[in-house]
Amino acid sequence: MAGKRLALSHGGKMKARKQDGFVRVRKSDLERLTTEVMQLRDLLPRVLNGDLIETLQKAQTAQTMKEQLAQEKDQLRQECQHLQSRLDAVQTECQKEREEKLLLREQLWQSGAELQQQADFCSGLGSAACSLLWSCSASEDTVSRWLADGKLQAFLLVAAQTLESFVRSLDEEAKTQTEDHNSQEHQFVLALAGTITNVAAVSCGRDFLSCSARVLLDTLMRILELMTPGVFPKLKVLMLMALYNVSISVKGLKCISENPRLLSLIWTLLDDGDWEVCLHSLRLLQSVLLEEEVLLLLGSSLLDPDLQARVGRLTSSEQPSLILAAQQTLEDLLALQQGRACKRSSV
Repeated sequence: MAGKRLALSHGGKMKARKQDGFVRVRKSDLERLTTEVMQLRDLLPRVLNGDLIETLQKAQTAQTMKEQLAQEKDQLRQECQHLQSRLDAVQTECQKEREEKLLLREQLWQSGAELQQQADFCSGLGSAACSLLWSCSASEDTVSRWLADGKLQAFLLVAAQTLESFVRSLDEEAKTQTEDHNSQEHQFVLALAGTITNVAAVSCGRDFLSCSARVLLDTLMRILELMTPGVFPKLKVLMLMALYNVSISVKGLKCISENPRLLSLIWTLLDDGDWEVCLHSLRLLQSVLLEEEVLLLLGSSLLDPDLQARVGRLTSSEQPSLILAAQQTLEDLLALQQGRACKRSSV
């Protein structure tokens, strides 16, 4: 192998001998090869056209973009893994909150049921207790003892707040429906109003109401204004009876007459639709017409023709007691009108 000759051909013939890893080449062949390489280097740009150079540049640009896209893809993959981890954590937390919400809803339902049971129990207890008070208050001695104990004013304040809260809690649908007379809540407020009425029926009780419970009297008139015509007539009758009992004394009549809503309240209740409400409204109006100082206080409002017309319409009722009260009230109004006319003519 070492003795063989190596022939190189490049535009001519060269002879070389390989000795110890070296190749021997003639100097003329080397110079010729060098010249040809230099010529190729000069001719290479002319051989390669512009499209090829542009293609190479695009290929280089594409390679660069490929590397960038690979980096971005790797970054997006990392971000995706991070978001997936967060999503898994949020889903776990959401599932935990959903379970807690279901548990709280169950507890809320149980609490609502227990609260309703407690409310029913309190309503039943309050209804029973106030019914006992209503019965006891029918005795004058009982009312006198209540006044002596000094606890009646606190009871009347709570009673007024309870009655107003009951009326204000009624929505429009409930106000237009017939009330349930057997409900514990209704019996409860009826018993409260009945107890107040019985207190006002006793002389010492009405004096106490006139002097120390004006807030209660104003509240009763405000409640009567809030109530829808034809609804809860028994409650209205009891409150009107309480006002009438107070009006029996001169001091009590002056007390309620100082309230500017008294006369407009009577006008409204005369058209209530329930004959008992109209009857007790007439009785309250009769009390007003019997006191000269109150007549001077109310002025010409009692001479309004509309008031006489409303009272006159009640004389056509089918209830004998209402007809009689309306006729008497109408006579009182006409007498008042004639008396005022005589005074003006004498002047």
